[in-house]
Amino acid sequence: MAHSHLAGENPGTTPSSPDPLTRTDRTDRTDEDHPIEHSSERSPVDAGDTRPNAVMSAAGDLLRALAAPVRIAIVLELHRHDRCVHELVEALGVAQPLISQHLRVLKSAGVVRGERHGREVVYSLVDEHLAHIVVDAVAHVEEGS
Repeated sequence: MAHSHLAGENPGTTPSSPDPLTRTDRTDRTDEDHPIEHSSERSPVDAGDTRPNAVMSAAGDLLRALAAPVRIAIVLELHRHDRCVHELVEALGVAQPLISQHLRVLKSAGVVRGERHGREVVYSLVDEHLAHIVVDAVAHVEEGS
């Protein structure tokens, strides 16, 4: 079985370096010009945003579902063409159980859907907006390199 740099990815483990988006040691800082105010109706991300917290929370859940290298690679592959599990295994060089585990996360987050075709399930993206998020994120990183 072929392995790539993604093969060692284990979605259940914590990275060795702290993720700045999930650190728990942050404190709210107040700057004289821009005090941080928290409201149950608005997100602390942007106090001027009128979206309900439920929308911001759902967006955060979606981004967390996309926040693994293997899942990003899966979304990019599905953006190119609908694929079944064995095609994703071949394209990404990742073990089948790991691909299946990541597909379950993406499916439960509403990112992908599976459609049975005989003995195989063909996966596709639910929405092209999701592909744009991933493509733009990858392009942004590549531009900074």
